[in-house]
Amino acid sequence: MALPEGVASREIDGEERLATQGPPVYGEPVDGDWRAWDVRRSKLGAMLDAGMDTGLAGDDRVLYLGAANGTTASHVADLARVVYAVEFASRPMGDLVDVAESRDTLVPLLKNAHQPETYAHVVEADLDAIVQDVATRGQARVACANRRFLAEDGRLIAAIKARSEDATADPETVFDAALDELRTTYEVLDTRRLAHHADHLAVVARPN
Repeated sequence: MALPEGVASREIDGEERLATQGPPVYGEPVDGDWRAWDVRRSKLGAMLDAGMDTGLAGDDRVLYLGAANGTTASHVADLARVVYAVEFASRPMGDLVDVAESRDTLVPLLKNAHQPETYAHVVEADLDAIVQDVATRGQARVACANRRFLAEDGRLIAAIKARSEDATADPETVFDAALDELRTTYEVLDTRRLAHHADHLAVVARPN
């Protein structure tokens, strides 16, 4: 399994786990300065654990859409040069700010990912990656709207949650519609249904 620089597979608590180096955040087990990346709580972690080539690399500049409490964003911040972490809800933002206190690379932004113009003055252009995990309708639309921040050779790494789009529809129908919309702006490189994350489709894409 090819992992980004800064991510390793290590034996922690008697189990082989993904891990990054940084202060612990959510009670995860540690081995020295390495902390386990719980793939059951992280779609991106599950993607790496499944062997998907996300295109992530050490020292990347990343826009993270849907950062929530910072569980996954904290691991990305362990290896990235900077992570602009967008979260709309004020309650998890408090946790995200706490996580950022121990990580100079993490920049919390209380903003709506559907409205990239509201944070365009903060987020730099030509980023290496967009990591997206927004639990709202219009997930593909969000990815297309935020393309403006991504370098031509950058990557979109998204987890599409079927139930956030339509809780009554067949997930495959939801995924097909989302992929059709994504293809107006991106070339889809890989898709995968994720273990531990029901009715989610992992997508890796690059700008058209």
